[in-house]
This record gives sequence, structure tokens and C-alpha cells, in this order.
Amino acid sequence: MALKEIVEQTVAGLGYELLEIQRSTAGLLRVTIDLPWNQTVDGALPEPVVELMVTVEDCEKVTRQLLFALEVEGVEFKRLEVSSPGIDRLLRNERDFERFVGRVIDITLKVPVGISATQVSANRKKFRGMLERCQSSHSDATGAPRWQVLWTEAPVVKPGQKVSKKRLPAPLQVLGFTLDELKEARLAPIVSFRGRTARTSLD
Repeated sequence: MALKEIVEQTVAGLGYELLEIQRSTAGLLRVTIDLPWNQTVDGALPEPVVELMVTVEDCEKVTRQLLFALEVEGVEFKRLEVSSPGIDRLLRNERDFERFVGRVIDITLKVPVGISATQVSANRKKFRGMLERCQSSHSDATGAPRWQVLWTEAPVVKPGQKVSKKRLPAPLQVLGFTLDELKEARLAPIVSFRGRTARTSLD
């Protein structure tokens, strides 16, 4: 049985989803897991209030079962590491984008974009903003962007920093894109001390 099949069956049997398998020349076998996400509820996209996260206990449980399964199948490795995707998880496909609509993400474009009307640098590739579905189209078959980020040039406010009430908020801007135009997309590593929620503001 192939390595991916062994790992995938073991992880799924415990109720988790396999995201990635990496092998290093030093013998490290790294497995990334996540909790499964139900894309539809009665035919509609779900709107979760809380985004559940993989815990240390989850990783330990999968590690124990994987060690046994890999030994039985005679897979050679020196060290096994099971982990969660992390708060800056990579968005790899359409399903990931559907799952994290409403979250703040960091995107890097393959080709830089300049927007003269808003004085965006002509060589800018990186943007941080709220992920949304484009209202104009639900498909990119015609070349129209399927996704967009709602972003602002407002400077990042550091913890404890006071913001003047007289300062006018920076205007919100919209950048549309297709997945083919992306070099990389990740969840923005924003930690809320009020608890992790499925939707995070741009503030």
C-alpha cells in the first residue's frame, strides 16, 4: 500500500482530514491534519460561529495510530511529526476559499497590479483583506473574477497603541482575482484574545 493511502486511511478512520504529507532526506515524515468541514448544510453554505481547531490531543491520537499503521506496513522513517495547519494556514483550492469566506487573508499575486486611481504601487503583489465572493459572478468561466478581498491602506494598530478619534478611517477598496492569478494565499495570522471566531474584522 502506498504511503499516502496508508496515512489517508488512518487519518480519515479517526475522523480527521489529511491536508499534506512531507518527507525530508533526514527521515522526517511530517503529516498535517485538519478537522473535516461540511461544505453544505441542506444545500446551503454553512455560516459557522466558531472555527474549531486541531488540538495537541488530536495530534497525539493520530500520531499513535499512524506509528502503528506505518510499522505494520513496513514504511521506513526516522521521526513522525503530526501537526495542524496553523493560524496562517495555506489556502490551496476552491474548497478552502469557500470555507474561509469572511476571514482576513494574505494573498500574493503572480503578476503585480497597480491601481492609479488609488495610488497602489505598480509593482505591488501582496494584499491583506477580507475574503468575499464576487457579487458580479459566481463563476470565472467568462474571465470575471470569482473572489475578491476587501482591503484598506490603514496602518496596523499595535497592541496598546491609542488611535486618535479625529483621524479619518482609510477608505475600503476591493481587489478581484481568480485562483489562477494567485501565487499564494494564507489566512492572516491574527490572534484575538476574545476567542477565535470564523469572521475577523479588518480593524
